[in-house]
Amino acid sequence: MSTFLGNPGPPPGTGDLRGTQTFPAAARKALGDSQLRANLGAATATIRAKRAAAVAEVPDWEQLRAAGSALKASVLQRLPELLEQFEANVTARGGTVHWARDAAEAGRIATDLIRATGSTEVVKVKSMATQEIRLNEQLAEHGITAYETDLAELIVQLGHDTPSHFLVPAIHRNRAEIREIFLREMPGVDPDISDDPRALATAARTYLRHKFLTAKVAISGANFAVAETGTLTVVESEGNGRMCLTLPDTLITVLGIEKLVPSFTDLEVFMQLLPRSSTAERMNPYTSMWTGVHPGDGPQRVHVILLDNGRTRVLADEAGRAALHCIRCSACLNVCPVYERVGGHAYGSVYPGPIGAILSPQLTGLTGPDDPNATLPYASTLCGACFDACPVRIDIPSILVHLRAHAVDAHRGGLPGPQDLAMKAAAAAMSTPSRFAAAERLTRLGRLLGRARGRITTLPYPGSKWTTSRDLPLPPKETFRQWWSRTHEERK
Repeated sequence: MSTFLGNPGPPPGTGDLRGTQTFPAAARKALGDSQLRANLGAATATIRAKRAAAVAEVPDWEQLRAAGSALKASVLQRLPELLEQFEANVTARGGTVHWARDAAEAGRIATDLIRATGSTEVVKVKSMATQEIRLNEQLAEHGITAYETDLAELIVQLGHDTPSHFLVPAIHRNRAEIREIFLREMPGVDPDISDDPRALATAARTYLRHKFLTAKVAISGANFAVAETGTLTVVESEGNGRMCLTLPDTLITVLGIEKLVPSFTDLEVFMQLLPRSSTAERMNPYTSMWTGVHPGDGPQRVHVILLDNGRTRVLADEAGRAALHCIRCSACLNVCPVYERVGGHAYGSVYPGPIGAILSPQLTGLTGPDDPNATLPYASTLCGACFDACPVRIDIPSILVHLRAHAVDAHRGGLPGPQDLAMKAAAAAMSTPSRFAAAERLTRLGRLLGRARGRITTLPYPGSKWTTSRDLPLPPKETFRQWWSRTHEERK
């Protein structure tokens, strides 16, 4: 291991993890877009129905969820050991492992590797990790063009847009909008192309084929990495990933350090959970696995960049670390009533929806009251639908409540607020029967004082001969003690 990630005070995550405005402000703007709401409503409803049917076919679904949750918890407990084991096995099989503390370091490593090949173009497999670190933008600063090959990612890239969903990055676009993007941005597209999905997919396939055949470098993420063998795994539906992972001579994989599984037996659990939770398929159409370098077959230079970027910060929080269990299936997004109405861009981070609301603030940390990520834990109704849908049983509502407390602390700079002082006073008053009785007496005294000053309009004594505090004038020169003695005698 060339870099120790567990050093005291690990750096916060950087890259595309924090927006420029608060969630309420962004959500208010999104709610004003009726076309966006229509696109999201139709898409999420369809995905929800298909997923429900796929999950219902599995009689031991809850047992699988429990197994996935337990495996993820075990991985986080053993993470340093598993990372070293993974590095050793990748290296033994001809690959090279690089360690990146943050987005900038990962970008520098990838840029240097690409420039060493003499290439100025790369093809990319859909990857949340590379979006997180804004790798495309970092490469562009050094004259390297990255081409997204996933259809939805290509739509987002050509539209100069940003993704708004894990599984369907262009979920906020309808096919008429996609046709306009292709006509405007895609070289060589038929000017008479229709908005039929088949025609649009064919146009994208034609455009990308030349890129696949000429690219010398590919960049990918990975859904899972097997520590015992050094194997990387990508699951996908279109086949573009298979083209990127086999044709170029150099393959660079950016991998979040939490994506490890100990063994192939463990991988079996997630290969049942992920397809049904994401694409509502019994199994994904393409599963690609590669282990190091195989002479004459596939990429001859294989690099893995292990990315921290705030993950060890999350790992340090016992209550919040379960956010790292996420397998990026997007099930929580599709059932969330908040996401369905405002979309992914309102969250400001590459990780939207319920999981983004707990992951992004932990990766970046909260810098103070003006931090937009401090509002993300409030982007939820706490209805619990996300927990019910999560294939690895992440208790998102509980973590949201936990992070709301952190957001309050960040807002007041660590100083106790009025709510804290009030609750401490209440706790002291209720700690013993004698204190509670004294507090009741003080409360009654306060009511009488309030009536005397005209601040209470009715008396809390049924049957009293006085109906309002206006019937109890307090003479200007009469002290409260004198007034109390007089009125007390009158009550008798």
